[in-house]
Amino acid sequence: MTRILYLALFMCFTLSVNAQEISDTSFGKGLINFTAKDSSFSVKFAPRFQVRSMSSWDHDGSQYTSPEHNFIVRRARLKFDGFAYSPKLKYKLELGLSNRDISGANQFNRNTPRYILDAVIMWHFAENWELWAGQTKLPGNVERVVSSANLQLIDRSMLNSRFNIDRDLGLQLRHKSDLGGGFLMREKLAISQGEGRNVSEGNEGGLQYTARLELLPFGTFKSKGDYVQADLKREETPKLMVGFTYNYNQNAVRERSGLGDYMFKSDGSLYETNVTTLFADAMFKYQGFSFMAEYANRDTDNPIALDTDGTTPTGDVVLVGNAINLQAGYLFKTNYELAGRFTSLTYDSVTGSLPTKQYTLGGSRYLVGHKLKVQTDLSYTTVDGNEDNITFRLGFDIHF
Repeated sequence: MTRILYLALFMCFTLSVNAQEISDTSFGKGLINFTAKDSSFSVKFAPRFQVRSMSSWDHDGSQYTSPEHNFIVRRARLKFDGFAYSPKLKYKLELGLSNRDISGANQFNRNTPRYILDAVIMWHFAENWELWAGQTKLPGNVERVVSSANLQLIDRSMLNSRFNIDRDLGLQLRHKSDLGGGFLMREKLAISQGEGRNVSEGNEGGLQYTARLELLPFGTFKSKGDYVQADLKREETPKLMVGFTYNYNQNAVRERSGLGDYMFKSDGSLYETNVTTLFADAMFKYQGFSFMAEYANRDTDNPIALDTDGTTPTGDVVLVGNAINLQAGYLFKTNYELAGRFTSLTYDSVTGSLPTKQYTLGGSRYLVGHKLKVQTDLSYTTVDGNEDNITFRLGFDIHF
């Protein structure tokens, strides 16, 4: 941790010596924007963090219990991006510093903190074609690919926390086509390790294969707004993106495909099973109104992890089931926004998990768009139709 902080401070000091000669930046555009005089490389450094408080009331069957309060630094990150050698060869490096960012040490990453979120190069090798290599987000559900810095509510939904496919190490091939009349189609393919980010001790199980198709019948969103929540640009004409993702994790060894606990047998080996995850989602924006819809499904032939004898359950189960998430908001011209979300989770009976529904109402004040904002939301959660929990959250984001 100390070494990373020293490195970031050193880069800030070194780059700032010359940055003022060629860069005219402002808040939200990066703390440092540096381009070499011979245009052989560039780097933008943009730290950010999110702080929040949470109060939660559980229902014990007859009444709500005394609230639990918590104050956390939810995310604290150092982000670097730019190009190397040629503007056609871009890169992104993002490091996490908060406890939630770096947790997850295990024997497959040498029991070390998981500092690296993204470390990826993106090569624009031909018109409308890009090849990505390294660790970054897979082309999964739209809510997950939207940066945590650009969320409409305090955090992502329960659909995302239970069923997303997150980050992984591997290759991605991306292409886009103009079908005429402003109709745009994008295709994204990925082959990855299958066990999530920061795995350093070989590849357990098989590989993971992801394919995503995106259709934009009314053309592109302003400022890549299809992957930014809230209609901050107030689209003058309706904009829509519809996406479909298929993910196949061959011989997956974790309870949530490439996430969750590893499924160990009594002899220390890992239980393996093929896991399929499907997503269908949409993003719509028009004159301050935004709407996002998501459907997720995860399935596997053998969800119950069996021990070495092939019959005795180990206690681990792959989280299989379905989820729906609907979210909408309206941005007033004063840059205040009201937003609401409904999420429904239905698990297969083999998991032992009960159906869950959550209703969330939130408000945001965007001071400098998503770069500086204050947000709050109130969520009501029911498990199997019973009163279960009320959670109130308040937080702010700052992103240089």
